[in-house]
Amino acid sequence: MPLITRFILLLGVLLVSACAQQAPAFAPPSQRPVAANEKPWPKNHVLGIAYHDVEDRDPDQAVVAVRTERMIEQLAWLRENGYKPVTVDQIMAARKGGPELPPKAILLSFDDGYASFYTRVLPVLRAYNWHALLAPVGVWIDTPLNQPVDFAGAPRARSDFLTWDQVREISQSGLVEIAAHTDASHKGILANPQGNLQPAAATRRYDPVTKRYESEEDFRARIRTDVVTISEKIRKVTGYKPRIWVWPYGTADGTSLAVIGDQGYEMALTLDDGLDALDNLMSSPRFLVASDPDGEHFANSIVAAQQDFTMRVVHVDLDNVYDPDPAQQEINLGKLIQRMADMGANTVFLQAFADPKGDGLVHSLYFPNRHLPVRADIFDRVAWQLRTRAHVKVFAWMPVLSFGLDAKLPRVTRWDPQTGTTAVDPDQYQRLSPFDPEVRRIIGEIYEDVARLTSVDGILYHDDAVLSDFEDASPQALKAYAAHGLPGSIAALRDDPAAMQRWTRFKSRYLIDFTNELTAKVRAIRGPQVLTARNIFAEPVLNPDSEAWFAQNLDDFLVTYDWTAPMAMPLMEKQTQAQSGPWLEELVAKIKQRPGALDRTVFELQARDWTKKDQADIDGAQLADWMGRLKRQGATSFGYYPDNFLDNLPDLKTVRPALSNKWNP
Repeated sequence: MPLITRFILLLGVLLVSACAQQAPAFAPPSQRPVAANEKPWPKNHVLGIAYHDVEDRDPDQAVVAVRTERMIEQLAWLRENGYKPVTVDQIMAARKGGPELPPKAILLSFDDGYASFYTRVLPVLRAYNWHALLAPVGVWIDTPLNQPVDFAGAPRARSDFLTWDQVREISQSGLVEIAAHTDASHKGILANPQGNLQPAAATRRYDPVTKRYESEEDFRARIRTDVVTISEKIRKVTGYKPRIWVWPYGTADGTSLAVIGDQGYEMALTLDDGLDALDNLMSSPRFLVASDPDGEHFANSIVAAQQDFTMRVVHVDLDNVYDPDPAQQEINLGKLIQRMADMGANTVFLQAFADPKGDGLVHSLYFPNRHLPVRADIFDRVAWQLRTRAHVKVFAWMPVLSFGLDAKLPRVTRWDPQTGTTAVDPDQYQRLSPFDPEVRRIIGEIYEDVARLTSVDGILYHDDAVLSDFEDASPQALKAYAAHGLPGSIAALRDDPAAMQRWTRFKSRYLIDFTNELTAKVRAIRGPQVLTARNIFAEPVLNPDSEAWFAQNLDDFLVTYDWTAPMAMPLMEKQTQAQSGPWLEELVAKIKQRPGALDRTVFELQARDWTKKDQADIDGAQLADWMGRLKRQGATSFGYYPDNFLDNLPDLKTVRPALSNKWNP
C-alpha cells in the first residue's frame, strides 16, 4: 500500500475516533469554576497556619521543622500577597458582631514550645509587627536543663526547647499569646489489641492484660488532671489562664473538649482542612506547614487550603479485611492500605458492622460495644492505618435501624391493604422501629460506642433508614402518628390525600431527627469536627413524589447532613448500559437545580451489577466513563461501592485517573 494511502487511512481513523468522543458541554464564562485564589475572601473567615520547629539546616521532620530561610520566605510571601495576621481578640470580637476580620486573615501558631521560637521566630514577628500563638507542652518545658526531654517516648536535647523564663518573656512581648498544648498528653498510648499508639488526649487506653478499654469516667478524670495542670503552669508564668487549646497531632475529642470548656477555654485548634468560619471556635482548622516546603509549594498549599473539599470516595467492606487467621488479616489490611494509596482516594467509607451473609441485618460489629457481639475488634486498627498510611479520611459506615437485636424489640411492620394485617416486609431491610424509645436508646448507645474510636472522621448513615407508604404500622408508630394529630391507622392515613402528605413529611422528618440524635451522641464523645453523610436512593431525587415510598427528601438531606450521598447506581435502577449515562446526567441535573447543592453531594456509583445472578463486577472502563460524565455535568465529589481490593476490582490503572484528583502519571 502506498505511503500516502496509508496516511489518509490513518487520518480517517483518527478523525472518526475524535468525532466518537463526547465533547465537553460548553459553559459560558459566568458559569465556569473560579479558582480559589480568584474568589473573594469570605466574610469573617480566617486561615490558621501551624508551624513547629525552625532550624537553620537539615530540618528534622520528626518535629515537622522548616528551615529558617524558608519560614522567612513564607512569611514574606504572605505579607506581599495581602494576608493579614489577626489576634484571638479580633477573632472573638468578629464572632460577637464587632469589627469584621480583614480579607485574607490568618492566625499564626507555633506548637510544642521549641527554643527556635525565641531565637528565630520572635525576631521576625517583631520586625513585621505580626501576632502569633505559642503552644508549649508542660512537661517538656519542665524538664531540667541537664536532662533530655522525653519527646513522646524518644529523648531529645533539652536545648531544643524553651524554658519557662523564656515563655514569660515571650508572653510579655505584646505579640504572642500563650496557648495550651496539654501538660503530659503529647504522646501516643495503646489504643487497640493490635498495638497502635494513638493520641493520648483523644484515646481510651487499651489494657492488654485485662483486655479492656479505659472507662469514660477514667478517661475524663485523666484529661481533667492534664488540663488543670497545664492551665495553672501557664497562669503562673504569664499572669493569665490560657484560653486557647491546641490538640496534639490535631486529633480532637468531644469528652476532652467538654473538660476543656469547663476550664474556661474559648477556642480549640485542630489540623483539619479549610478556613475557619468562626461558627464553632472549639473546632478551628489549621494548615500544617510540613516537609519544609519551598516558596512555590507553600504558596500552592495556602491557596489549596482555601478551596472547598471535594470528596473522592472508595466504599469498603471490612468483611473483606477480616480473617480468622490474624496473619492473613494483616495481609488483607496491607493490600487495602496500598490500594487506597495507589487509587488516590481521599476518603474511605468503611463498614463498621459485620454482614458476611450480605442480607443487611447486622448481628455483630467490628468494635467494642454494649449490645451486639464483636466479630473482631478491628475497625479502629484498620481506620487508623488508613488515616496515617494512606492519608485518607475515614467515615464509619453504620446502619440506622437494621440491627439484629433482641427479638422482643418492635420491628418496622407493613400494613397489607389486601388483608388488613401487619407484618415485617420480607422484601425490605429488617428494621427496628424508630418510634420505640427503647430502640432509640439502644441504637444511640451503639453510636456512642463507635464514637469512642479515635479514627472516626465521620459517620455515613446507611440506606436502611427508609419507611414505605405502608410503613411503619407498629403500635408504637401508630401512637406517634396520633400524638401528632394524624389518623391512628394506615388505612385512614392512605384514604385522605392531605393526611397522606402530612404523614409522609412526618416520617421523613422523624428519621432525620433520629439521625440528628445519633449525630449529637457521636459528637459529644468524638468532637464537633465529626462529619455526617447519608445515603439517599435515586428515586426521591429524580421524582420528589416518591418521598412517600421512601420517607427520604433531597432538600431535607442537603440542609441536615454535611454530605448527601445519592446512590447513583443506574443498573440497580433497571437502566440499560446505553441508558446509564443519560440517567446519571439527569440525576446530576436534578441536584444542580438547587444552588450550591453539588458542593455538598457525593455520588456513589456501583462497581457491581446486583441485577445479575452472579453479581458480576462492572468493568473499570465503564466506571471511569460514568465518573467522566459526572464531572462533565459539574459534579466534583463521587466514589464507588464496592471495592474488591483483594482482586484489583475494579482495575486500579483504569479507574484511578478518573477518580483521583491528585497528579496521575
